[in-house]
Amino acid sequence: MNRASGNRPLLVSDCDEVLLHMIGHFAEWVNEAHDLSFHLEAPGFREALRDRAGNPLPEDRVWPLLDGFFESEMHRQNVVPGAVEALAAIAAQADIVILTNIGNDYHAGRVAQLEAFDIRHRVLCNRGGKGGPVLELVEQMKPSVTVFIDDLSVHHESVAKHVPEVWRLHMVAEPRLAAHTPPAAHAHARIDDWDQARNWILERFAAGPAT
Repeated sequence: MNRASGNRPLLVSDCDEVLLHMIGHFAEWVNEAHDLSFHLEAPGFREALRDRAGNPLPEDRVWPLLDGFFESEMHRQNVVPGAVEALAAIAAQADIVILTNIGNDYHAGRVAQLEAFDIRHRVLCNRGGKGGPVLELVEQMKPSVTVFIDDLSVHHESVAKHVPEVWRLHMVAEPRLAAHTPPAAHAHARIDDWDQARNWILERFAAGPAT
């Protein structure tokens, strides 16, 4: 179903490891505060967190640590090179929504964190797959074309299922993580650099919907 209209294009962007570096800072924090290691080459987040003996942590210990980072350590995060400049160029012709996979409790902190880097766009928090929230944005805003960008394959699959006409760009801005992350099967492209990504996004706006 083609939902294209005469409205401005829309970019829906993830935050962590797309706009802001996060995973390296998280790895430093869990080592300093919890004596744990984070293995960037591991196939998943839960598998990456390990105790001093090298054993993966049980799942019920993993997610509280992630919440703990967002509760007290967001000040550690730094902006991905080129992201601010790329968003400014994109905003000249498109609307931008930042769809971040953290709880609503951290919304105010995320907004303030992004504003400190001169990134001032609508921020939505989300838990779970992003296909539903992207569909809602498309139906509400009726953009002429939409581009979605995220570092996690599962979200590209979710968006492809719910809104296949949305262009999907896979980006992993942390080089150490990118080296061990294959391209998302449901993304249209994989680009880990904002200078190239900006051009790809602007070209998609000119091309129209993906389907």
